Amino acid sequence: MQKITAFFTELMRRYLPDPFVFALGLTLLTMVLAMLVQGQAVTALVPGWGKGFWSLLAFTTQMAVILAMGYVLATAPLTERLLDRVVARVDRPRTAVIVATLVGGIGSYLNWGFGLVIGGIVARKLALRVRGVHYPLIIASAYSGFTLYGLGLSASIPVLISTKGHPMEAQMGVVPLSQTIFSPAMLLTSLVVLVTLPLLNAWLHPKPGQPVKEIAGEAEGQVPAAATLDIGEGNTLANRLNHSRVLSGVIGIIGMAYVVLHFRAGGSMDLNLINFIILFLGILLLGTPIRYVEKLNEGIRTIGGIILQYPFYAGIMAVMASSGLVETFSHGFVKIATAESLPFWGLISSFVINFFAPSAGGHWVIQGPFMVDAAKAIGASVPHTSMAVMLGNAWNDLVQPFWLLPALALSKLKLKDIMGYTVIMMFWIGIVYTVAVLAWH
Repeated sequence: MQKITAFFTELMRRYLPDPFVFALGLTLLTMVLAMLVQGQAVTALVPGWGKGFWSLLAFTTQMAVILAMGYVLATAPLTERLLDRVVARVDRPRTAVIVATLVGGIGSYLNWGFGLVIGGIVARKLALRVRGVHYPLIIASAYSGFTLYGLGLSASIPVLISTKGHPMEAQMGVVPLSQTIFSPAMLLTSLVVLVTLPLLNAWLHPKPGQPVKEIAGEAEGQVPAAATLDIGEGNTLANRLNHSRVLSGVIGIIGMAYVVLHFRAGGSMDLNLINFIILFLGILLLGTPIRYVEKLNEGIRTIGGIILQYPFYAGIMAVMASSGLVETFSHGFVKIATAESLPFWGLISSFVINFFAPSAGGHWVIQGPFMVDAAKAIGASVPHTSMAVMLGNAWNDLVQPFWLLPALALSKLKLKDIMGYTVIMMFWIGIVYTVAVLAWH
């Protein structure tokens, strides 16, 4: 295994560019495929690409908000104290890798933005405390837990199709979560991932005597703190308001009261509500308005890559949708599928498409209609097929540079430092998800 890991690590070191370069390359590749496979002319592709470039600004904002505010939650004093207690009990490198994977995985199961951030934070804490921890591996391990979001409470596709009025309701109806993420098969799959992935990651750690790259030091290992705002000194009204626990407490309680009333009225969970919860829970946990602002400023440092790159992926998605590439790709799998095998082909096709459309929500918009139509035409299970697309997305995220950006920002590592490890993790998760989809009846 060490030789395999070394092979992929060296491969990534030599040939893997920066995530932004990866996005630019995918843009050109998508256009070339559209010309060769679909017979599209450049004059037709470029206008569609340009129009689609800014088509997902609202979604981009949702993604940026969930990560920045997730950072606030993950670094709140209460969370920090809990993480410090966990870290204080760890003194061996392999144990540290297991703990980082579990924290990232459980956090991502609860909420993907929270998990992305808290995993990186606890990995950094462990690397600073435990001597001999291979820093690139522990960061990769914490990130690998992100795959559990596809089985968790913020899994975009299951949450979307369980919501009344979703865009495909007329085509497929409303699919309750009890038939997707809360089905016995998917709960068992979550447990298998949660048990086996940390053990795999620990196995990947260099053995005694093998080279280990430790964290360089606390100054390099942590996200630079945001400059403290000039809020004035003394007992001024402005200063009292900035540090008012009453103000934060009242507005925080009002926000959480809205959430309770929303669910009591039969409301459903969506990305906006998730962001709403994260915002007001963070305000309560940080205690004062100025503390929240300062922590949010730190969190914003982790989302620069998302703001820069997501419009390029929106343009890629527009080219794929307008040229018919997704339809051609999906129909190719559907032609060889049966009612029993369609979810498997949905998993595989979703894995490939996620390189070009690294967002489960946007991904579903362009792939979902074809998969659901195929499921209905050949008698396959619509919930199983939909969930298979979600799992393909979450599987591919292990090697999708776009979602690695927050981990890289927190760790100060390069993509090539950790991708060799996530490739190995991707192979194992692929086996687990494939077995889960094929065995699910």
